Amino acid sequence: MSENWKDYQDNAAEFFRSLGLSAETDVSIKGVRTSHDVDVVVRSKHVGFETLWLVECKLWKSPVSKLHILALREIVHDTGADRGIVLSESGFQSGAVEAANLTNVQVTSLAKLTEETSQDVFAMRLRELFDRMETCRETYWEMDKGYRIEQGLRPETGGYGYSAIFVMDTCKELLSRAIRGRFPVEPGTIPAMFFLPDLPATFRSAGEVVEALEPHMAELEAKLATAKARLHGTSEP
Repeated sequence: MSENWKDYQDNAAEFFRSLGLSAETDVSIKGVRTSHDVDVVVRSKHVGFETLWLVECKLWKSPVSKLHILALREIVHDTGADRGIVLSESGFQSGAVEAANLTNVQVTSLAKLTEETSQDVFAMRLRELFDRMETCRETYWEMDKGYRIEQGLRPETGGYGYSAIFVMDTCKELLSRAIRGRFPVEPGTIPAMFFLPDLPATFRSAGEVVEALEPHMAELEAKLATAKARLHGTSEP
């Protein structure tokens, strides 16, 4: 564990980055009433929706009190953040825990967060990827076959080239297995993996699946967004 507060703060930010989230330290964030200095601001964005978490790092020798939890609750409310998190390796006073219960402020330690939360977050990201894939599928089938070929979303019948449907089928199969916790997952058993030759031979965790599929999902979303914009005569993304 970190010996000084700055290292502790940096380690907290790095933890969230390791989950594929954006994390900045020492951020001044504007609220409705005033601006607030926050130790770590964590953001993620999928399908046009942004999630905002505010993290306070308390590397103290004594447990965190109720007053500090109430203060963060006010900051979360003022900024419209989705969640507040207080990290402390020295624990929390009973009043602090009670002040956090049934609210969108979580009290924990970086050690516990690292041990327990990473799998929960990756499970959430698997479901997000699955939802994004289903949204892509809906967009794909809104376009007729000829237009999909013209936009490079699929090859001519009997031809070779990028195939959005095979990418989606592969992602769906991998994500379905990962969500059910069926590890190890071997994409070599999936016929469509021919179209994603850079995939690892074996996935042993949800994190590995997220890391491998995220760039393919982003590429597919970009291709579909461009095709949809051209179809409707709007500016390309």
